Amino acid sequence: MAITALHSAATGLRALSTRIDVVANNLANAETTAFKRSRVNFEDLMYNMLKPPGTTTAAGDLSPAGIFVGLGVRVSNTQLDTEQGSMENTGRQLDVGISGNGFFRVKVLDTVGDGTAYTRNGNFFVNNEGELVLGMGDGYRLIPPITIPAGTTDVSISQEGVVEASIAGQNTKQQVGNLRLYQFINPQGLRLLGQSLYTQTDATGEPLESNPGEDGAGQILQGFLEASNVDPVKELVTLIKTQRAFELNSQSIQTADQALQTIGNLRRF
Repeated sequence: MAITALHSAATGLRALSTRIDVVANNLANAETTAFKRSRVNFEDLMYNMLKPPGTTTAAGDLSPAGIFVGLGVRVSNTQLDTEQGSMENTGRQLDVGISGNGFFRVKVLDTVGDGTAYTRNGNFFVNNEGELVLGMGDGYRLIPPITIPAGTTDVSISQEGVVEASIAGQNTKQQVGNLRLYQFINPQGLRLLGQSLYTQTDATGEPLESNPGEDGAGQILQGFLEASNVDPVKELVTLIKTQRAFELNSQSIQTADQALQTIGNLRRF
């Protein structure tokens, strides 16, 4: 019946509308530091089985196939694309990019998860207490904390994450801390908070803490920031395909409506 077609097409419109929202968010963050694009995955709904396969026909044979009518589609999940974005040279001493796997760990509000979050945004600042903090939001403190001493004239960060400071009046550099990286077995299970922050969930597993360059973690690049991994051309192609699929589902509703109208007009004959 055309009623089933109406409901199936309506589920398609809802699912495709969600995909448009996700693509629009990807495009809006094409210039956001360390942003990771998301992809919408679909799955078909239940089926009405009008005739099971393998039934016996009038001739005594088994039918090779049955009759199934689907009830539409729904969004299965949104999948985080963890592919690394390109590295942009900023030349700033406290800008660090991760070349490879891993996240920085920062302190957030205690009411958010366990009070910690993870990010690949290495745009660090120094607060009034000399601590390294993220240069966004409320200035989230780095974990483990690293403090830059007063009178520092130069900061160097090695690929292994060793942070050294050149202090006025001293001839040798002073090691002030080490950057640590954290990896997850299933990074797609991270909860997205915004501000390029993610929190651990039951789906991610426990984070693996390691030094940069060890246990599969990436290396640190001082003076670089990771750009968004959004490909605007690919997103626009997806947007066009989604728009056309949306129009086709709208056409299905119109066709089902015309069929119902034809049935309703039978009483006139």
